[in-house]
Amino acid sequence: MEAMIERCAGLDVHQETVVACVLFGPLDKRPNKSIESFSTTTDGLLKLNDWLTSFQVTDVVMESTGVYWKPVWNILEDDFQLVLANAKHVKNVPGRKTDVKDAEWLAKLLRSGLIEGNFVPPEDIRDLRDLTRYRKKLIHQRTSEQNRIHKILQDANIKLTSVLSNVFGVSGRRILEAIINGEKIEVKNLQEIVDHRTKASLADIANAMNGRIRLHHRDMLRYHWEHMSYLEKTIEELEKQIDHCLEPYRKEVELLDTIPGVNKNGAATFIAEMGVDMSVFKSAKHLASWAGVSPGNNESAGKKKRVK
Repeated sequence: MEAMIERCAGLDVHQETVVACVLFGPLDKRPNKSIESFSTTTDGLLKLNDWLTSFQVTDVVMESTGVYWKPVWNILEDDFQLVLANAKHVKNVPGRKTDVKDAEWLAKLLRSGLIEGNFVPPEDIRDLRDLTRYRKKLIHQRTSEQNRIHKILQDANIKLTSVLSNVFGVSGRRILEAIINGEKIEVKNLQEIVDHRTKASLADIANAMNGRIRLHHRDMLRYHWEHMSYLEKTIEELEKQIDHCLEPYRKEVELLDTIPGVNKNGAATFIAEMGVDMSVFKSAKHLASWAGVSPGNNESAGKKKRVK
C-alpha cells in the first residue's frame, strides 16, 4: 500500500482504555512504530494528546464504537485532523485479534489514505442534535401516555373520543381534569367547561361521559396525566433551548422553512443532523445517502440483494 501521511496514529477505543499506535517516517520507507495504552479519563486522554504531539502526529483515526469515541474526540479535536471510521469498513482480516493489532491496522489504513471518515459536525451542531433527538423521544413518550389515557377511558366506558375530535384539546383537557378530580359533571356544568368552538352538542358529550368509572380508573388517569404534563413542560423548555441554539442559523432556518412540508421544527432537525456546511459532502448524492433517503445497492452475480 502506498503511503500518503508521514505521521499518523490509530486508536482502538474502549470504555476504560485507549490503545494508540503511531506510525511515522519517510513515505518511501517502512515506518517506525510506537504503541502505548492510556486511560479514558480526562487526565489519561490529555496524556494521550501530549504523547501524540511529541511524535508530531497530524492525523488520527478511531472507530465509531458506541459513544466511547466521543470523549476522545472532544479532547483531541483541536490539535489533530481526526477521522471517525465506520467499523464495518475497516474490519481487519480474520486471525489473531488484539487491541494492539487493531490500533496498528487502523494506523496503516490511515497512512495509506484508505479510510473515508464519517461526518462529525462541529460542537454547536452536536449540542443542537442532542436537543432535537431528545425532543423527539419525549414527544414519543407523550404520545404513549396519551394512548394510555385513551385506553383507560375505554375501560371505564367513557366515549369522549367519539364526540371530540381531539381529547387533548381545550375542551377535552378540562373534562379530563374534572374526571380525575372526581367532579360530578352534568349538562349545566358542561356549558362552562366545553369551548364554544366544539362541534358536538352538550347532550352528546354528556351521554358519552356516562360510563362506569371507578377509583382505580381515576388513579391511573392521574398518573398518566401528571407524567404527560411533565413531558409537555420539558418539551416546551427544550424548544426554547433549541430556538436559542438556532440563533446563528436564522437565515438557514428561514430558507429551509420555504420547502413545502418543512416547518421550523423540521428545519431544526435538518440543521442538527446535517449541519450547514455542505462542503463536507462530496456531492448531493453523498448528502442524500447520509440522510438515509438514498437506496443502497448490493448486487452479486447479476442478482440484487436486499439492503437496509
